[in-house]
Amino acid sequence: MPISHIQALRGMLREERGVVLPGAPNALAARIIADLGFKAVYLTGAGLTNTHLGLPDLGFMDLSQVADHVMAIRCVIDLPLVVDADTGFGNAINVTHTVRVLEQAGASAVQIEDQRAPKRCGHFDGKALIPLEEMVGKVRAAVDTRRQDLVVIARTDACAVEGFEAAIERAGRYIEAGADVTFVEAPESLDDLKALPRRLKAPQLVNMVLGGKTPIVDAKAAGEMGFSLVLYANAALQGAVQGMQSTLSTLKEKGLLDERGVTSFAERQRLVDKPAYDLMEARYAAHAAAENSGPY
Repeated sequence: MPISHIQALRGMLREERGVVLPGAPNALAARIIADLGFKAVYLTGAGLTNTHLGLPDLGFMDLSQVADHVMAIRCVIDLPLVVDADTGFGNAINVTHTVRVLEQAGASAVQIEDQRAPKRCGHFDGKALIPLEEMVGKVRAAVDTRRQDLVVIARTDACAVEGFEAAIERAGRYIEAGADVTFVEAPESLDDLKALPRRLKAPQLVNMVLGGKTPIVDAKAAGEMGFSLVLYANAALQGAVQGMQSTLSTLKEKGLLDERGVTSFAERQRLVDKPAYDLMEARYAAHAAAENSGPY
């Protein structure tokens, strides 16, 4: 029996350290991540908001929009898929519905955070937290609701609001409530970063935000510190934006483009598996023709 994407993720968390987790804002990015040989994909809430709505990461996405993108990604990749579910879209009762929907859509893990709604990017200023016990209830609700051993990731944004020690306390309580992984967002010093895997008795995720508040370390160093997952949530998006700006600036300046300066038409078709659909079309067209060639 093939190993499931959830089992594959749980195996990584048990056996590996420093696994790079690239973020995908859409299904095409997820295909590229898989094509390049990464082991897992992260559906980024910030990236999804930026690309799907053209808005900042200030809590504009709803559950149905996230679920649609989870299904789209699950239809084109088999890798473990970690899904950023923001605050769970409400209280503990709402979290039960969020977990059911995203698990059914194809998530391998659901990440929920302890910000007060409307949430904001973890590296923005002005964040506010819900009470600790309220978040503990959300984590318990997520754990109790899952049906397929979905991985529950609990994120805390307490570093920026209440300080590092408060973040450790909150993450520890979320682990006691059943979280499989904790994610302490935006520690601002290398010493704090190193302390997290030592002080928290569950697998840890570290978020490498280019231009953000956390010191950037390479995957090997993060693994040696004890981090299981090294998240680059929006590296693909930032690279894509740079590419679009460069290409479109050339078009505006020169009035034409050369295919040598962009991904080729053929490569674009390969990435979306167009040759496989051509083969299917030929196969089923031939089958239909054979059926229609009878004596009548």
